[in-house]
Amino acid sequence: MDKKELVLVTGGSGFIAVHTIAKLLKKGYQVRATLRTMSRQDEVKAMINQAGAINLEMLEFVQADLLDKESWITAAQGVGYVIHVASPTPATRPKEESEMVKMAVEGLLNVFKASKQAGVKRIVLTSASGAVLAGHKNHPGTFTEKDWTNLAASINAYQRSKTRAEQEAWKFAKEQNIELTSILPVAVMGPVLGKDFSHSNQIIKSMFDGKMPFLLKMGFDYVDVRDVAELHILAMESESAVGERFLATTNENITYKQLAEWLKQEFHSRASKVSIREIPDFVVRFLSHFNESLKMPATFLGQNTNCSNEKARKLLGWKPRPAKEAIIATVQSMIDLEII
Repeated sequence: MDKKELVLVTGGSGFIAVHTIAKLLKKGYQVRATLRTMSRQDEVKAMINQAGAINLEMLEFVQADLLDKESWITAAQGVGYVIHVASPTPATRPKEESEMVKMAVEGLLNVFKASKQAGVKRIVLTSASGAVLAGHKNHPGTFTEKDWTNLAASINAYQRSKTRAEQEAWKFAKEQNIELTSILPVAVMGPVLGKDFSHSNQIIKSMFDGKMPFLLKMGFDYVDVRDVAELHILAMESESAVGERFLATTNENITYKQLAEWLKQEFHSRASKVSIREIPDFVVRFLSHFNESLKMPATFLGQNTNCSNEKARKLLGWKPRPAKEAIIATVQSMIDLEII
């Protein structure tokens, strides 16, 4: 692959996108990143620089909005590859569930149609483990890329939007004969570079701020954002990735209590407000009717959430760092930036 190839990264100010842009630049690619607000260019450049990329002359920005078709036609011109990260997140979602799904699906189709028109060689889509494991109360084993979220179940709008968008992506790729790979990260940790960070990082901040006096009795898989970025690039570069989904996980399922205990062991007095007290499931379900932040996790109570990374390791040679290392890097970066 020609390292001078121009790569379009959508949602350029986001946590995963910034780390991906930094890795692309370090590998010698030209990068065009989309922003909804062009006034954030200097801020995003600073974050990319913080991630270790110094050749910012290889980076350009273009204004684009998910629901503005014309902006994507402009953004995709002359592009060889697209890494489509932009999507409504739990932190930015509209109030209405249908609006979140509409924004994710219509936005994706706008990007994909513009990419096809521009003759893009391959699209790498950032989906989510939420498109695999939601709505499966009785799933006995480890989730793999063969699994899909059960849209008939009572699931959160975020998981519904990621699932519907990825389904539309595969449908479009098949009908339009365009190369596609999807990356499905679990809870994303790793170095925070600025004020944009993942929903999972926000949980860490809430723990340190003492805003989680009780912990939910559940566990999730974790992954470092640097490894997620690396997996996107492996998927873009490897022929064996075409037509495949890849779960991005360390293969470690960690409970909130275990996570809290790690934080206390590693950060001592700084973690004095981190609670290790668990709350019964029935109380969480009741409180979720009044507390917006509990609605999504409440849908996973009593459910297995273990995910496999075997496919990414075997097919692409991906080697993620341990979950604990990713979590500690999250906290240390938040301390350094005085976020906590």
